[in-house]
Amino acid sequence: MSDTTTTWLTQEAYDRRKAELEQLASEGRTEIAKRIEAAREEGDLKENGGYHAAKEEQGKIEARIRVLTELLRTAKVGDAPESSGVVELGTVVTVSILGNEKKFLLGSREIAGDADLDVFSESSPLGAAILGRREGDTTSYAAPNGRDIEVTVVKVETYSA
Repeated sequence: MSDTTTTWLTQEAYDRRKAELEQLASEGRTEIAKRIEAAREEGDLKENGGYHAAKEEQGKIEARIRVLTELLRTAKVGDAPESSGVVELGTVVTVSILGNEKKFLLGSREIAGDADLDVFSESSPLGAAILGRREGDTTSYAAPNGRDIEVTVVKVETYSA
């Protein structure tokens, strides 16, 4: 059994991902099946680049369908939480790391869509370190190189799409 976590999504993000899933599961699958069949008719499959490219694309489509299905199955849909100065999923956080300020959304990339805002997962080292912290709190997290990095929560804001 797989370990699943809930992903918070706005209604708009949920609708966008649901439409993508529906498109991939219908038109996407139909189109790739036609490309595979057309390439198959060209002859020898061992040296048929078009066939292998279409099969690879089919694998990517099926993988994305599985990801979207699981995301939508476990999604918690609702409005962004009102900021109370505490870092939580769906808030926009400004932190100070090594004297540099960084602003990002804490949560899933699926929330932000095309917005020009960095997104950090709550399970990332930085996300896990600041989740539940208040404005002004200082903590640290382990960088990939093993060093502890000090981070201060500067500001927590309500996300607006």
